[in-house]
Amino acid sequence: MSELRCIVVTPERTVLDREAWFVALPLYDGELGVAPGRSPMIGRLGYGELRLESGGGVERYYIEGGFVEVLNDRVCLLTERAIPAASLSELEAGEAVKAARGTPARSPEQMAIRDRAVDQARAQLRIARRNPK
Repeated sequence: MSELRCIVVTPERTVLDREAWFVALPLYDGELGVAPGRSPMIGRLGYGELRLESGGGVERYYIEGGFVEVLNDRVCLLTERAIPAASLSELEAGEAVKAARGTPARSPEQMAIRDRAVDQARAQLRIARRNPK
């Protein structure tokens, strides 16, 4: 079976560099599935779950924005944060949602910052619930 090379890079380090049969990733406006032979593309990442399917099963990560490039069976993600799903806590994510919702916002800029924090915390909570420890 043909494989993809998936590379995830954050400002601090390369988090992931491995082969997979299939990669699903969160785009800004939905989810994208990538299989070997896919046409080249560049996209804006959203907040959500990155899934890699391979012979070893499914590997999951929380991805926080950035960009993706798909070219020649390589999926390269540049993101602010990439956290293994197994290390996310449902309790901590739930508290982060509450804290973000409680942040005062008196201007459009502050509202945008608060909404982004709520979206990020909700994405982490969804992933933590799907991947109980």
